[in-house]
Amino acid sequence: MEQVKIRAMHDGDLDEIYSIDKTILGKDRREYWQMKMELLEQRSPMAQLVAELDGKVVGFIVGDASGWEYGVPDTVGFIDTIGIHPDYQKQGIASVLLKEMVDSFRKVGVDSVSTFVNLRDRDLLDFFEKMGFEKGDMVHIQLKI
Repeated sequence: MEQVKIRAMHDGDLDEIYSIDKTILGKDRREYWQMKMELLEQRSPMAQLVAELDGKVVGFIVGDASGWEYGVPDTVGFIDTIGIHPDYQKQGIASVLLKEMVDSFRKVGVDSVSTFVNLRDRDLLDFFEKMGFEKGDMVHIQLKI
């Protein structure tokens, strides 16, 4: 297997991203990804990356720098979604994607990166902790309706 190649995501990646997402979640979210890709095209290419092996997209990461939403300064980056095809998990691809995203954020003045993780998703929590993430100052609160 060749070395993983990281590049900017483009609309031609939709089918492969959709397939990875469906494989991981078991849900058909094609319309969601079509809408998401349209929104992503309006943003900086540094905010969405894919990992390729042997010319095939095997993972992706989507993030953004804050635009002062919720009073969060524009020096804060967010990881929205990260997905690695199950056949390629536990091979360091997510780490490479995240490091590349963080490097891109750093270049535009972002000095901290946040994300949301379900407390019951131990694998994902362990991954982010291994990458240096820790509990931040913001608290997630919700109202069930």
